[in-house]
Amino acid sequence: MNLFTEFKEGLGISWSAIRANKMRSILTTLGIVIGIVTVTLMGAAITGLDRAFLRNISTIGADVLYVQRFDWFINSHEEWMKQQKRPRITLAQANALKDLLTMAKAVAPTADDEETVRYKKRSSSSVHVIGTTDQYAYTSSVGMSQGRFMTPGEASGGRPVCIIGTEVAANLFQRASPLGNRILIGDTSFEVIGVLEKQGTFLGMFSLDNQIIVPLPQFTAAFWHNPDYDVQIKVTELAQLEEAKEELRSAMRKVRRLPPNDPDDFAINQQDQFVKMFHRLGGTIAAVGLFVTGLSLFVGGIGIMNIMFVSVAERTREIGIRKAIGAKRRTILVQFLIEAASICLLGGLIGLSIAWPVTLGIQRVFPATLSVAIVALAISVSLITGVLSGFFPAWRAARMDPVQALRTGD
Repeated sequence: MNLFTEFKEGLGISWSAIRANKMRSILTTLGIVIGIVTVTLMGAAITGLDRAFLRNISTIGADVLYVQRFDWFINSHEEWMKQQKRPRITLAQANALKDLLTMAKAVAPTADDEETVRYKKRSSSSVHVIGTTDQYAYTSSVGMSQGRFMTPGEASGGRPVCIIGTEVAANLFQRASPLGNRILIGDTSFEVIGVLEKQGTFLGMFSLDNQIIVPLPQFTAAFWHNPDYDVQIKVTELAQLEEAKEELRSAMRKVRRLPPNDPDDFAINQQDQFVKMFHRLGGTIAAVGLFVTGLSLFVGGIGIMNIMFVSVAERTREIGIRKAIGAKRRTILVQFLIEAASICLLGGLIGLSIAWPVTLGIQRVFPATLSVAIVALAISVSLITGVLSGFFPAWRAARMDPVQALRTGD
């Protein structure tokens, strides 16, 4: 008898044994069901978070460096207090960078504030107003759904124009075209020349569509005369990002007139800081999830092992007869391993049938994704747990002496 025939025969005997003890088999799978539901939901949550995070973080730009007063992630109160003492970045320093950087495709100083925006009788509060230059179209990679971005002449402060986000457009103009209309940002009138493409939210924290972009001179004249500037630098080649970052650091130290031994009094932030933070957070979530999953599978595995020992004891005579007529140890071993794996597979399928609708429900409030890879992982974990749990009972059955088994069975 070859291995395939033994496997086929063992599968038939195993499923017959499971059907003969339906209630016991279902109760035995409870630990496996809990473990598979846990690992499936955890995998779906992490996969969904990862995709949503990468989609959101793409707005920062992998090839864009941000010169700012503060680091994006500060690890201690002491560090926060040190950074509070840093001098502001000035517009003159931002403009000086343009002449010093050789690996920059675009340089855009920015300042921002929140204002109430009005058009006729409609208004929108807490709108994010960004003052910048025409280079912002390159550093932020914003797209236009209507109209156009500001020209270099408009960016230098020739006239008060603005580009609005889709949320602002919907709130103020509803279905009408905003182009050519004048809106009040605070108390200053601006002409709408463009509408940005819909961008959604950034990490679920704030809307990227509730914003307005205006020329920097108009911003400083109307809203904030001496703002704390940020500078966005789009590098020429992504492959040269680290070299561009070092060039930027040297240039910024030069324009800030820092002595060689003094530490940087500015921060250079970039996309990979968010990625590293997310991976650390994701690793912590995964570790907790794996612990809970492992505990559930361990309890379920112990339960299956105990039931398999009971099954072996109940079928001692059957084992003795099969071995007496020539069944090999391998045949008996495969039979009971298949039975244990089948019970776990049943638990895995039940767990997946529970996890799937739960994931669909979670998707309404959380970016969970049940992928084919997660389903394959859940099934694989079920089978591996079954094989490991059933090995010792199967080994015991395979090593039984046929004469002793027949006597015990009597």
